[in-house]
Amino acid sequence: MQCIAASLELRVTIGSIEHLLPIVIALIFGFGLIRYARKSSNSLKQSVFNTLGIVVAATVFIFHSYHIGFKSYNIQTDLPLYLCSLMALIIPVFTYFKKYWMFEILLFWIIAGTLQGVITPDIAVGFPSFDYFRYWIVHLGLLIIIVYAVRVFGMRPELKSVFKSFLALQIYVLLMITVNYFLKANYFYLNQKPKSASVLDYFGEWPYYIIVCQLIIIPLFLLIYVVVSFLNNR
Repeated sequence: MQCIAASLELRVTIGSIEHLLPIVIALIFGFGLIRYARKSSNSLKQSVFNTLGIVVAATVFIFHSYHIGFKSYNIQTDLPLYLCSLMALIIPVFTYFKKYWMFEILLFWIIAGTLQGVITPDIAVGFPSFDYFRYWIVHLGLLIIIVYAVRVFGMRPELKSVFKSFLALQIYVLLMITVNYFLKANYFYLNQKPKSASVLDYFGEWPYYIIVCQLIIIPLFLLIYVVVSFLNNR
């Protein structure tokens, strides 16, 4: 029992079974689901899309409700204001209405931000904790949803979508700077890098990693635009 308790206190490490197995499962599930949906009726396609959005959002809602009711909850660290959690809460609006302007923003945010979270997970407590399942359902679920929008509904970004998404991100950053100032918090890691290994470790200390990130966002979004456009034409 002591060994099990000790293992639960460890962060999920990159390349571990706890890291790689959920990704493999999501790849198999996502590929199979999208292949099935593409051959289905329009009503079933939409029902599946709606369900995916609800599952991801409900996971975040239940997680935070549980911690508010039964665990300690700190508004400086626990609010669902990190980009992936925030996207998870609003994703049902996108899956239900399929607004193109939302697609333009979410496509780049999800692929650039969520994919980084999948490659370098920031999970304080590993399997089988609630946080572990919440993390993977949200991150992998968001990726499946945006790929579903592209492959099943044929939604495609335009070149101007890159700059719309970038502008929306700047608005989000300004909001988080304001929140962090008043709460003395670190949402979106604007005041300090995450404790776990991440790509930010290669960009220097604060504030240099923020400057580097700002400089590479548009080139990264442009790369995503080219790749998605190429795959959509196949």
